[in-house]
Amino acid sequence: MKDFKDKVALITGGSKGIGYGVAEALIKLGMNVAITSRSLDSSEKASKELKKLGGGEVLALEADVRDFNSQEKAVKKVIDTWGNLDVLVANAGVGHFAPIDKLSIEEWQQTIDTNLTGVFYSVKSSLEYLKKSEGYVISISSLAGTNFFTGGTAYNASKFGVTGFTQAAMLDLREYGIKVSTIMPGSVATHFNDHEPSEKDSWKIQKEDIGELVVDLLKMNSRTLPSKIEVRPSMPPKS
Repeated sequence: MKDFKDKVALITGGSKGIGYGVAEALIKLGMNVAITSRSLDSSEKASKELKKLGGGEVLALEADVRDFNSQEKAVKKVIDTWGNLDVLVANAGVGHFAPIDKLSIEEWQQTIDTNLTGVFYSVKSSLEYLKKSEGYVISISSLAGTNFFTGGTAYNASKFGVTGFTQAAMLDLREYGIKVSTIMPGSVATHFNDHEPSEKDSWKIQKEDIGELVVDLLKMNSRTLPSKIEVRPSMPPKS
């Protein structure tokens, strides 16, 4: 992708964290960006800040990736507003961490429904338009999508699933000219799982780093596809 003017991106979970960092980067490129959140108030607050950057236009949407109809409506709003869709960033996610004997049924379902089924719904609802634009799908998985850990049954299952889903979708969709990649970050300084970022998180990946990586993927020559990218802090603190 060389000319970003009038290109359109939809970012799920774009009101904060990694999604917000990606939105910042794409708006600065001149792209029109729609961000979703389960709370319209959160999307609108984030969009006000994003609009201050200049560059492309911003659209705030309320959508729950766990609900296919909700995600379909979000995609339709993007098409009604700008007429096309070029990039989908399937980013929305949650984390519940507990040993399996303490993990609740509700926590399991919310994690799988958001992190895995939500990615499927986001891609499925966007495909008609991504085929027309020969667009790009980027999912946000995690290093937890290839490395299991204690207390990670739900989160590991969801992110292993996202990694596998995205790689298989890449093989399905390249015949339509659609590029598909998954980004697998390690520790990122965000509000994920009720964490409050601080100076102590300076060693972690920053949200703008993931935004820069997404831009690099979009700028890459169409003949080349980094389909799975692991990203980790270069110098974690000593334990």
